[in-house]
Amino acid sequence: MSVFTLPQAEKEEVLLTELSALTEHHRRNSEPYARILAASGFEKADSVAELPWLPVRLFKSLELKSIPDDEVFKVLTSSGTTGEVSRIYLDKHAAAEQTRRLGATVQTVLGPKRLPMLLVDTKAMLKDRKSFSARGAGVLGMSTFGRDHVWALDNDGVVDLDAIRGFLDKHGDAPFLIFGFTFLVWLHLYEVARDNGLDLSNGILIHSGGWKKLIDQAVSPDEFRARLAGVGLTNVHNYYGMVEQIGTVFLEGPSGGSLYCPDFADVIVRDPITWRELPPGETGLLEVISTLPTSYPGHVLLTEDLGVVHGVDDGDWPGKRFSVLGRLPRAEARGCSDTYREAA
Repeated sequence: MSVFTLPQAEKEEVLLTELSALTEHHRRNSEPYARILAASGFEKADSVAELPWLPVRLFKSLELKSIPDDEVFKVLTSSGTTGEVSRIYLDKHAAAEQTRRLGATVQTVLGPKRLPMLLVDTKAMLKDRKSFSARGAGVLGMSTFGRDHVWALDNDGVVDLDAIRGFLDKHGDAPFLIFGFTFLVWLHLYEVARDNGLDLSNGILIHSGGWKKLIDQAVSPDEFRARLAGVGLTNVHNYYGMVEQIGTVFLEGPSGGSLYCPDFADVIVRDPITWRELPPGETGLLEVISTLPTSYPGHVLLTEDLGVVHGVDDGDWPGKRFSVLGRLPRAEARGCSDTYREAA
């Protein structure tokens, strides 16, 4: 069942009710959050855009949780290059719900059955505690939607062509799942498929992160899709998400070019000087909204990413369609692909 069903006006009505209740829940259960709301003078929101947001960076400096210590089931950390990391506290209910909603989102493009899965990464990455926080968690999280997993890189990070060929010989005649971070897919799947005549036409690619490295090579998102189509891979879905709103991913529609918000989430683009909501077509700071953070006050977050809404209720799926345009200048450079080191 799709989680991309609600037209924007209907979605905002539902979200306002749920998020207002969530704001009060966190006010009652998180003392630092209650102090922030008191200092801001917030009392009540009449629209989603009026809900109080927290800068995502705050999770690096404050312990923000709305559950007692003995109910903490899992603590997630973000990827950070300066030693500062966000800490996200989940209880069992929140952890189960984020897994369920992530599954429902991804199944929109994968279907209900688990598919054979090619992971464009190295298993050794899971042993690297520095990169495991974000990149490893991303790989492990997505791996639950596949079966018969094969790693495209060996333990030294070198392409394992025999493993890829073996996977395609066994599974290439029917739909299969490919997952990897964008730069690794380009370097270690697209180029390898092109140079070795591999047929990826039954693949469904889900990828994220790492555009900065591709921009350095002058590869735009449009060119990325066009080149992949050249090796038969046309079913391609980028996604945007962060550990601070774990379980919520904004998924690229079948036509490409835009990300979409699931029914339980939304985005707002704000003017970085006045903080007012910007209309479609204007670039500003991206605010991400989700009903999933129940164990910590991460339901309305101002990111350090620039974005633009392209349109509303006029694309593959209902609601807003948008793009992420990169980090705010001088924001901390972080990301899953930044932990990648090319094999010597």
